[in-house]
Amino acid sequence: MTTKEALSQSDVKIIDVRSFMEFQSGHVPGSINIPLNEIPQHVADLKNETCPLIFCCASGNRSGQAVYYLQEHGVSNAINGGGWMSVQFELSQLQSI
Repeated sequence: MTTKEALSQSDVKIIDVRSFMEFQSGHVPGSINIPLNEIPQHVADLKNETCPLIFCCASGNRSGQAVYYLQEHGVSNAINGGGWMSVQFELSQLQSI
């Protein structure tokens, strides 16, 4: 599933893996902040999610690491959305249709 396809679903969750301070400086409205170093503590919760999980960060590097880690631990609905501003742009494009 692509980021755009996932964002078009009503139950999608956007998870920002940047630090709390980075998240506070700007983020996708409605997104959840789980810093990359805290992802291992959330594997069980994320495994129980049935909706698409879009991960984002500043550039897509940390979100890619999070998605890779989660997929290795059985989370199949994790998607690397890349940079948070790109995710926000895709979301705004879908909302303007």
